[in-house]
Amino acid sequence: IQERHTVCVSPSCFSFFLPTPKQTTKMTLSVYPEYVMEQNLSPDAFGYEVEETANEMHDAMKGWGSDAKKVIDLFATRDPTDRYKIAYRYKELHEKDLRDVFKKEFSGDFGTAMQFLALPSNEAECAMLKKATDGIGCSVNIVYTICCSRTNEEIDLLKKTYFKVYTKDLSKLLAKELHGDMERIVFNCLQGGEEPYDPQYHTKELAEEDAEEIYKNGQGRWFTKEKNIFKVLCRSPPEHIQAVSDAYAEKHGYTLMKAFEKELGGNDGKAARFVLGMKLKPYETIASVIKEACAGMGTDEMLLTCCLIRYQTVMREVYAAHIEMYGKTIHDRIRHECSGKYKDTMLAIVNAVWPEEG
Repeated sequence: IQERHTVCVSPSCFSFFLPTPKQTTKMTLSVYPEYVMEQNLSPDAFGYEVEETANEMHDAMKGWGSDAKKVIDLFATRDPTDRYKIAYRYKELHEKDLRDVFKKEFSGDFGTAMQFLALPSNEAECAMLKKATDGIGCSVNIVYTICCSRTNEEIDLLKKTYFKVYTKDLSKLLAKELHGDMERIVFNCLQGGEEPYDPQYHTKELAEEDAEEIYKNGQGRWFTKEKNIFKVLCRSPPEHIQAVSDAYAEKHGYTLMKAFEKELGGNDGKAARFVLGMKLKPYETIASVIKEACAGMGTDEMLLTCCLIRYQTVMREVYAAHIEMYGKTIHDRIRHECSGKYKDTMLAIVNAVWPEEG
């Protein structure tokens, strides 16, 4: 994907680069920082800068009123690993959970974003899912973008973390919130059953068989049988699903993505196209979700917040894809769609990876 980007940037545009997430197998894009996947959540050496930042943040939130701008500058500008270290050290020094402090001091979309930032990536996603399923109705776009874009290792850790934090089974929670084909595709992904790519098993012949399986359960029948399509989609590694799409196009005249657009409608279809996109063109797919969050009447702040925080580890690639696809920057979208301290926080998250010139 990266090689296709034509965006040119000066080296001076970058203050630092986030480390590329560790890929343990050839599977869907990994987004958790390395410290989360290794479950190394008790760092024994923080360094002076981490302690100084924790103390400065404490001072900025003492007494009546908080210096929100200072807190944003100190905390939202950091990468996920540094934020974790600061939050951990803050609790050691001041005997308060940083998320609880943010909850008390900050409100609205800004407060929600700061609370997510105060958590390790896996716990932040659990908090996002809980918020998406609280109250009447369910924010399905939050649910499927978190649950349907994961490596087997990450989805396993996500389920374990949700139970550890909330003492509830994530699958049972979502079974109450989701219905029909949305429930089917999310639960297929929750199984963590994507196959490691094996060229001796994932042959051209298998790709042709799977392409025909998708056709006969979609365009080749009067009523689409989504559950069989979802099984093929969710178990197939990226290399194989690309071969399936090529075989489908060769026989039926257009790609798998185009077939999904024709046959799968509503939120269920959006979820299926999201899974397919994350396997074939992950950075472009994430860029399109950011655009979706900012499209139409009113911004979906929750979706935008979740995207920018969750995908910060790959935001360099997403940012370049966004420019190539839409001819505008993510900074432009944030400035046009957001306001106040929330806007400042979203800009700080993006600036940590792709600083604005000037």
